[in-house]
Amino acid sequence: MKLTSILALTIMLATSGDSLAQKQVAKSQNSTIKFVKHEADKKVDVLIDGKFFTAYWWPDTVYKPILYPLLSASGTPITRGFPITPREGERRDHIHQVGNWLNYGNVNGLDFWGNGSEGKRNVKGGQIKHISIEKLSGGIGEGSMITNAEWIGPDGKRLISERTEFHFIAKGSTRIIDRITTLTSGGEAVTMKDTKEGSFGIRVARQLELPSKEDVILTDAQGHPTTVKKMSNDGVTGNYRSSEGITGEAIWGKRAKWMDLYGNIGNEKISLVICDHPKNLSYPTYWHARGYGLFAANPFGVKDFTAGKEELNYVIPAGKSLTLRYRIVISSGSHLTDMEINAFADNFASKY
Repeated sequence: MKLTSILALTIMLATSGDSLAQKQVAKSQNSTIKFVKHEADKKVDVLIDGKFFTAYWWPDTVYKPILYPLLSASGTPITRGFPITPREGERRDHIHQVGNWLNYGNVNGLDFWGNGSEGKRNVKGGQIKHISIEKLSGGIGEGSMITNAEWIGPDGKRLISERTEFHFIAKGSTRIIDRITTLTSGGEAVTMKDTKEGSFGIRVARQLELPSKEDVILTDAQGHPTTVKKMSNDGVTGNYRSSEGITGEAIWGKRAKWMDLYGNIGNEKISLVICDHPKNLSYPTYWHARGYGLFAANPFGVKDFTAGKEELNYVIPAGKSLTLRYRIVISSGSHLTDMEINAFADNFASKY
């Protein structure tokens, strides 16, 4: 290609976010996404070009459906192994933070977020029960799955019906997961009282954590303390960067359109991005993201994030619905630039 052609292409991409986003998605058309059901194991594997990428899984001991593990395009796990498949050198705190999930810590007074934190079902713990796989649709470049679940209390009463669309997209060395979840209340209104314990979360591999400086004592919604120990920082390289330019642990409780957690696993450069959606509640969302490896977007916990200056206490009226939309981007081999992430975010916003 001539130098003039290269310069023209560079200028075109730099001046057109939409064009860049279109090209990013267009490049995905070479990969094949397939699904393999394992009913006995309560999971559905997601394969990209015949290789395992992740699984939609509803194990009895986790009390919610999860995507676990999440792999980069090269096959590197970017989620923590513990408690399902522990790996040497990783943290073993917060046993309920497994893979990627969506739930909340105060739904009519019940804790869906922290259920299982005691190694068993908590007394006031809510469970998201998988009901069915409504649709599996493999394809070239993108595959989709629709699932149904119910949010139930310890008494077995259903509070919320959940219908979720997952879209799995492959683009060269980048993997994308789009999740569109609709929560519908039953015969009674459902109150999502403000708490930091939520909502769309990922627990990442040790290498993507921020280097630990000292022990940290964290308190959950019920006031129970957990000590997060300082550990060796060998190979720990993670850092946060938000769409608003905030970095490091200062991003906790801040609002942003997207958040990038970038670092290296061995010699592999990784960017793990969560994008909020303009149609979501509280957009741009608040971030419940910690240095120890919890990476979560939380549109509900306004009071905790504003130190009591504001309050939401969101209510889903009886028979009504709330839809939440999130995109995960996993880049292998490079740390994404702001322009690249904005293109992914813009594409996500225009697609749904």
